[in-house]
Amino acid sequence: MTDIKLIVVDIDGTLFNSNHEISPRTETALKAAIEKGVQIVLATGKTIASSRELVKRLNLNTHGIYSQGTAIHHADGSVHSQQTLSPDIARQIITFAEDRGFTVALYSGTRVLMRKLNGEEKILTVHHEPTPEAVGALQNVLDEFPVNKIIIFNKTEGQTLASLRWQLNAQVNGAVDMVMVLQLEILPAGASKGAALKTLLKDLKIPSEQVMAIGDGDNDVEMIQLAGIGVAVGNATPRLKAVANHVVSGNDEDGVAEAIERFVLKIESQHVVVAVNPSPVAQEKPAVETPAQSEGTPE
Repeated sequence: MTDIKLIVVDIDGTLFNSNHEISPRTETALKAAIEKGVQIVLATGKTIASSRELVKRLNLNTHGIYSQGTAIHHADGSVHSQQTLSPDIARQIITFAEDRGFTVALYSGTRVLMRKLNGEEKILTVHHEPTPEAVGALQNVLDEFPVNKIIIFNKTEGQTLASLRWQLNAQVNGAVDMVMVLQLEILPAGASKGAALKTLLKDLKIPSEQVMAIGDGDNDVEMIQLAGIGVAVGNATPRLKAVANHVVSGNDEDGVAEAIERFVLKIESQHVVVAVNPSPVAQEKPAVETPAQSEGTPE
């Protein structure tokens, strides 16, 4: 088995347990991997601001993938590279969604912007995101703030996000990608955690065969497929499990630690690792839908 040089790991639902915490066993495993010279890359749909305490706790000095892969940051927090939505497309999507009663938030670097705070933003702060800023009409700030992604919150009644997504697809005709996580997320075309990881590996000159990726959601599919060892935690979506090489225990049972102990530290785990596609070199991983078609779960 090729030695792993880099571990890329999703946060919510994967690295964090259901209490949005990292367990002692998982923290120990990550630090042991770092001591062994393995780079740890966080890959999350959230902003870099949401991960600062985690980066400090693990003493990470590596790049990170943020905002659903639309931004890669250096260890010092500066931007390595990013993708943004065109102001015209963003304006069209915001107006279309708001006209139908949906609440919209814009992700711009480390900031989250909303027309006004109405309580729906609490779902973001629970996941350690910065408190959104009320800036008035979002259409008026698009020339001032580059937008990495747009979030559209679910409504308690009336039109669903699924129907809105279908209508928006018809409106923008493939100019963006859409993924369902906690809400409907609108991304620049081609953006994903996997695409960002591919860019990062090229710069770091690390072959994908020496990468282990761990995730739980449909928005982790591309990075799981890219990695030499793709791991789904036990609570992952069926779609992610279908493309993973291995399935470990869930996020509440230290699945990330289990994977690191088995494939990086070479310690036999007390749990059983299920080999789904045990030979990623000899066997191609199944083809999957594009990010624009995926139905995800919390990143």
